Amino acid sequence: MQEVVILEKVYGDRSGFLKLDKKLKSFLGDLEVEWKLSAVKKQWVKVSLNGEDEEISANLVREEFGEVPYRLSAVKESEVYRGRFIDLGKVGYGAYVDMGIFSPKPKDALLSLYYLKETFGEMPVREMIRKFGWVDNLPVEVVVTTVEFGAREVEVAFTDAQLKRIKSWLSDGHDKLFVTGTISENVEKALITTGHGRDVKRIEELGLMETLLILKKGTQAPGIIKEIGPHLRRAVIGAIKFGV
Repeated sequence: MQEVVILEKVYGDRSGFLKLDKKLKSFLGDLEVEWKLSAVKKQWVKVSLNGEDEEISANLVREEFGEVPYRLSAVKESEVYRGRFIDLGKVGYGAYVDMGIFSPKPKDALLSLYYLKETFGEMPVREMIRKFGWVDNLPVEVVVTTVEFGAREVEVAFTDAQLKRIKSWLSDGHDKLFVTGTISENVEKALITTGHGRDVKRIEELGLMETLLILKKGTQAPGIIKEIGPHLRRAVIGAIKFGV
C-alpha cells in the first residue's frame, strides 16, 4: 500500500472527489492498481494505492498533483511551496497559509503583517483580505523565509510569480470572483442557469475546488454574486471590485 497526501483539498460540497477520481482514471487506468480517496487533516486529500503497480502509480500521482511536506523538519528555507489561505481575518498580525505540515503537530506558515504592509502598503490585514478578494482555501505559492524548529515557527513570503499574479488581478480593471468549495463545472452551470455566462471574460481553475472568474469590463462582482450564490450554497465567494 502506498499513500500520498496531494496538494489538493476537498471540502465544501465535496464534488472534488468525483472529479479527482476521473482524473486518476485518465492516467492510472492502464496500470495494475486500485485507489481510494479520503480527506485527512484540514481536508487535504490522501490517495491510497494498492496493487502490483502501486509504486509507479504513487510517483505518477506525486508528479501530477505534488505532495505536502508532512513534517516540519522537511521544510527548507528559500524553497517554494504551494499552500492555501487558512483562518483569514482571525488575527491582525498577518495571514496564515496551510502548506500541509502535520508533524510533530499541525503548523501553518505566517505571512507577517510587516511583510504584507511592505508589499501592499499601509492598511490593516482585514481590509487587505476584503479588498483583494482573499478567501480561505485560495491556493497560493510561497517561499519559506524563516523556519525556527525550536519555536516551531514558519514564515513565508509570496513568490515573485504569485506576487505578479496578485498585482495583475488588482490592476487590470476587471472585477473578479474567487469561488472556493465547489468544482469549476458547478460554477459554469450556475452561470449558465442564471444567464450570466456572457458576463464572464475568462474562467480559470486555480485548484480542484477553486475557480477564478474574470468578469467583462462594466460587469460588477456584487450583482453576479447575488445571482449565482444561491446555486452554489456550499461555496465561499470573494471579490475584487473596481466598480463604484
